[in-house]
Amino acid sequence: MKQPRYRLRLYAFTALILVGCATLLLRLYEFQIDRRVEFVEQVPTNFTIKVREPGIRGLITDRHGKVLIDNLRNYEVVFDLKAIRDDYRDYLLENDRKDEASELPLMSTIINEWVRPKLASHNLDGNYNARALNTHYITHAGLVPFVFRNDLSYDEFAYFAEHNLEFPGVSVRVSPRRHYPYGATASHVLGYTKQWEKGDISPADQREYQHYTGDSHGVAGIEASMDEYLQGAPGIKTLLKNEKGHILKLEDYQRPGLGAEVTLAIDSHIQQLVEKTLRRAGRAAAVVMDPNTGEVLAMASVPDYTPSHFIPSIDQDTFDLYRLNKSAPFANRAISGLTPGSTWKLPTALVAAQHDIAHTHENCPGYVQYGRVKIRCWKTWGHGSLGLEESIQRSCNVFFMNVANYLGTAKMVQGFEDLGLGKKTGIELPNEDTGILPGNRTWRRQIRRGASMTPALTGMLSIGQTDSSSTPLQVAQIISAIANGGRFYQPRIVKEVTNQAGEKIIADEPKLKYSLLAKGVSQEELKTIQDGMWAAVNKVGGTARRVSLKDIGIEAAAKTGTAQTSDLGETGHHVAWTASYAPFENPRYVVVVAVQRGSAGGAVAGPLVHLIYRGLFAMEEGYKLPLTEMAEYYGHYEVIPEIELPEEYNKAGIPVEGETGDEINELAFSPLPEAELPQVPSPTITIEADQEGSRPPRAITIDE
Repeated sequence: MKQPRYRLRLYAFTALILVGCATLLLRLYEFQIDRRVEFVEQVPTNFTIKVREPGIRGLITDRHGKVLIDNLRNYEVVFDLKAIRDDYRDYLLENDRKDEASELPLMSTIINEWVRPKLASHNLDGNYNARALNTHYITHAGLVPFVFRNDLSYDEFAYFAEHNLEFPGVSVRVSPRRHYPYGATASHVLGYTKQWEKGDISPADQREYQHYTGDSHGVAGIEASMDEYLQGAPGIKTLLKNEKGHILKLEDYQRPGLGAEVTLAIDSHIQQLVEKTLRRAGRAAAVVMDPNTGEVLAMASVPDYTPSHFIPSIDQDTFDLYRLNKSAPFANRAISGLTPGSTWKLPTALVAAQHDIAHTHENCPGYVQYGRVKIRCWKTWGHGSLGLEESIQRSCNVFFMNVANYLGTAKMVQGFEDLGLGKKTGIELPNEDTGILPGNRTWRRQIRRGASMTPALTGMLSIGQTDSSSTPLQVAQIISAIANGGRFYQPRIVKEVTNQAGEKIIADEPKLKYSLLAKGVSQEELKTIQDGMWAAVNKVGGTARRVSLKDIGIEAAAKTGTAQTSDLGETGHHVAWTASYAPFENPRYVVVVAVQRGSAGGAVAGPLVHLIYRGLFAMEEGYKLPLTEMAEYYGHYEVIPEIELPEEYNKAGIPVEGETGDEINELAFSPLPEAELPQVPSPTITIEADQEGSRPPRAITIDE
């Protein structure tokens, strides 16, 4: 009787075991197969991230390979704000502070209480802008690292790198920083860079990278115009991290590439010579050009600035000093339009030669009559009868105004346009001005809408007055064509560009546009113009006598100019010019100088040209001063009556005579508003530490 009851119990127990096993198998199926992915994702594991690093910008050198811009290592502390926030939340959860973990404070509070105390314990703390950090986190989270410090020393960097695992979400990195070894030298030519705009990330890059740092880019000078060549290929790191966010190892690294090397045509020794010479003036520009190739050997503008002040950013106070300086240190006056005065008598002579009226002789009674208006020559009692050569030597207004009216406005304007006036030269620099050519399409449609050129205005065009403006570079281009026998070259300041494989992206080749001889200028007529420029320097009565280099055995040729203009809202000021070349036979240099508020071309610009030539020919004899790190020059806007040369140069006894620039006073003429100089592109302004970011760090208490 007991056996059936025993079996019933056995069956029940067996059924219970089978049900339990079935239940266990079902749960195992659920965990291991049906919901495997869900639970695998919850298991702490390692993962990889991709980090984009900026490329390294290429070098910029002078024509002899002297490095003008290179790169230094910049050591930075950067925060992965998302990783820091996650790490902070994990600590709160591990210490049963779920309420705090569910409502985390501002990111800056976490940094102040969680990160900075750890940094301070290693003497690596710093101040920052808390508002900027909070905005950065809201905008970019962990995609874009937040730069906490960019001023680490190498020792601090090495120490930090060694203790990196103690700082989850905090790391150090090396980034390239532009370096200008010669200070303010060639600042308008070289320019500067601006930091990458943090919001400029494509959707594809957002998907590909977990951390992204873009490239700085050039915003002025060669840094801007050659930016596409200077940019290096980005670096890409693949890092293995554990569940705590600690870096376990570097799985792959494509190092950042170096951009192409840009070789400039300028000679750094000549550049510093010209800049130091120009500092005798307040606001001025100079161009030194090789007339046989169109290469710009030096381009200087004063006042200037220090490019390194913008790297990696510029503080607001320093930028305001630049911005509020009425002398406009950011303006590259060498490619900015200035009233040219009598330097435009040379293009008038060339146009006359094209149309076979350069052999004319004119009588100068001291004025030209236009209806009831007399436009006077600077020599009010007149020059008498002159031909082209003597008119250039003595800078006679009457001769050139008459010639211009013989030609007529259409031929004058077309001839001037052929000589590059009223248009950009094509130099490899941003913000080049076209100047103003009265009578051309732009002047008639945009500048003086509906206006027409009267005989008086055509006459004034020939002597570079009224609305006329040209850049020193445009004038240098014309002087080069006169000096070299008629070959009209496009100016070049970039000699060549070479990539890291040694391939020439831009080759070193002169850019010949055309020949003046093909335009109808004869060799004889060109020689007459050259002789007129020679006489201006070397004969009694010449307006450029203070350019003379006879004491060092060199003959030069030049043309002065003095133009009346408005300046800083005041009328009656002048621009003083001297445009020249040397030696007279087989010329090697063209030198053009323009000085704002200079009283006269012969008295102000001429002596500066003389000093530049003395330095140039001394260099040819082997007398080169060492290159120095030049401080910036603030400039001024005082009137400059005369530039005095040292007594040993024997120029004190040479009388200065020539244009006054006041011919426009005779003409009822309403001047144009002053042209605005190009505005400097907005730089990266240093974000100063605020009150919250400057407080001493206070560690949060975590109960163990």
